[in-house]
Amino acid sequence: MSKQLTLILGGARAGKSTYAQQLAAGGERVLFVATAEAGDEQMEARIRAHRESRPAEWDTLEEPIDLVGALMGVSDRYDTILLDCLTLWVSNLLLQGEDHPNAIDVPGEARRLLAAYEQGTASWIVVSNEVGLGVVPATELGRLYADELGRVNQMVAAAADEVYFMAAGLPLKLKPPGGG
Repeated sequence: MSKQLTLILGGARAGKSTYAQQLAAGGERVLFVATAEAGDEQMEARIRAHRESRPAEWDTLEEPIDLVGALMGVSDRYDTILLDCLTLWVSNLLLQGEDHPNAIDVPGEARRLLAAYEQGTASWIVVSNEVGLGVVPATELGRLYADELGRVNQMVAAAADEVYFMAAGLPLKLKPPGGG
């Protein structure tokens, strides 16, 4: 099977990670790339639950910010890379430059990430939240986050071979249309 890029979008608790893991289970050598950081007890519990839901034979790489740097030199050891998730990665990038959020070139980082995919040999499954379906955030940072994540999702969707939208645990195939 040739390599492919798959994007899985949806809201919180829509079943994105579970579906992504089902797709990745077809790989022989899987690397799970986690972008979450445990900032509080609830997030620690979520991360623990995610860890426990993954097959023991999968390798895990935890990197909240420098995905390209972390993947260099290791990505070609795997036939499947599951990146969960862009949502937290974009948030981490913006919070890294919290005093000057516009100083972080989020689309530039996304282009670097897509270039890393192109240069490698592994199929990638990428998870991200669709945050553009709700109200416009009340804060400047919240609006910047929604805008930046929306741009990143569009970039990855444009490059992806397949795109799914998850709702209530059900995948809706958006690309290619018609379920191809």
